[in-house]
Amino acid sequence: MSIREISQKKPWLNWVLFFATVVIVFIIGLLAASIVERRSEAQLYFQMINPIEEWEANNAVWGDNFPRQYESYSMTADTSFMSKHFGSGMIDYLDKYPELVVMWAGYAFSRDYNQGRGHYYSVTDVQNTLRTMVPQPATCWTCKSPDVPRMMNEIGVAEFYAGTWGDMGPNIQNHIGCLDCHDPSTMNLRISRPALVEAFQRQGIDITKATRQEMRSLVCAQCHVEYYFKQPGNYLTFPWDEGFAAEDMEKYLDNVGHTDWVHALSKAPMIKTQHPDYELYKTGIHAQRGVSCADCHMPYKREGGIKFTDHHLRSPLANVAGSCQVCHRESEADLIKNVYDHQARVSELRRICEKNLATVHLEAKYAWDAGATEDEMKDVLQLIRHAQWRWDWVAAANGMGIHSPAEALRVLGTSIQKVNEARIILATVFHKYDHQYPVELPDFSTKAKAQEVIGLDMDKLHQDKKEWKETVLPQWLSAL
Repeated sequence: MSIREISQKKPWLNWVLFFATVVIVFIIGLLAASIVERRSEAQLYFQMINPIEEWEANNAVWGDNFPRQYESYSMTADTSFMSKHFGSGMIDYLDKYPELVVMWAGYAFSRDYNQGRGHYYSVTDVQNTLRTMVPQPATCWTCKSPDVPRMMNEIGVAEFYAGTWGDMGPNIQNHIGCLDCHDPSTMNLRISRPALVEAFQRQGIDITKATRQEMRSLVCAQCHVEYYFKQPGNYLTFPWDEGFAAEDMEKYLDNVGHTDWVHALSKAPMIKTQHPDYELYKTGIHAQRGVSCADCHMPYKREGGIKFTDHHLRSPLANVAGSCQVCHRESEADLIKNVYDHQARVSELRRICEKNLATVHLEAKYAWDAGATEDEMKDVLQLIRHAQWRWDWVAAANGMGIHSPAEALRVLGTSIQKVNEARIILATVFHKYDHQYPVELPDFSTKAKAQEVIGLDMDKLHQDKKEWKETVLPQWLSAL
């Protein structure tokens, strides 16, 4: 039977076909309209309203063209999130871990050491810290502001490093932002700090050939790394020539004879680790699986038809659904518990390290006081140097070891081992000089007591900083 004959016998079928066709055409029309709308949004998203200058450091100028990214980045001003161990709020580490005061005796960190509140406060916090009342090179500004690549372009990289922190201060006013990671003409990710490029070049690696996914970690690795100031000229250098592991960088720094300061109590030639987040991450499972820093700390989000990177840089624990659960199918509660369990183990070993390191510095001082010779103390000082470096390699990285828990625990374990080796040698020194052992230690159970033990006049230091903020800082703020 033909279709015509069927339709004549069943005329109602014609109406069914008619309405079905209308519905299908209507749905196709909606779909077409949605596609056109999304394409229009995408074109608008990439449309530059105002051209951005090559070295534009003012983040608000970029925000005129990219309001979604700028709005989400501005949310880093919120410091209310706190996890079990860290977060975005201010934490006085010396108050929380008073052993650090003794461990950093003779170094500016014994005066003041707070958790960084995030990129939005990168300039403000370094202006406020007591550490910058000790003369510092301009190199200390390198990771604090997009004004840095602007100034490097104006005066030269080596010339920037060779200046002083105070002289460069009036030129550094914009907190970490767009220019640090993006090309202003294409918005492609780019490296704005030469030290990263130079470090890879020494390994024979050309990072201009890095993939976009690799760049989503490399832009972070410009700053979230270990570094030292190579002399002469305080030239910023990453100690990666031997590798990324704690022992590799330790070997490199030993070979070049680098020392950040001589400990005021033990006389050990010390190294201050900075924040080797990238290096620790490189040893972990996420790096092995190709997960970038931005995947967790700056996950993608959608608004309408636009998919963009959330520039509200923060702990993944503040956005488990948008970060962790993109890959992990466990519940939010289970994922958070897993993180806390790993961090608890790292924290336990870290505290053992800190108590032992503070003790060994004081014991070394008493050994010197008892008459120990440089030859007798040589191995002790090297063990202290390496033990504290390895502790700091984990402690100074953000996240309480979560970027690579197994490696963090291993490195802390070697720190404890080296402290114990140093204390065994010290026990023989004390025996030789008929000195009581274990020695009776002073009370350094609080920040104030520890600072008194190492001889800091904190009232004077705070007064000096207050006067500086009342006289010098206003001149800086009005300079540009």
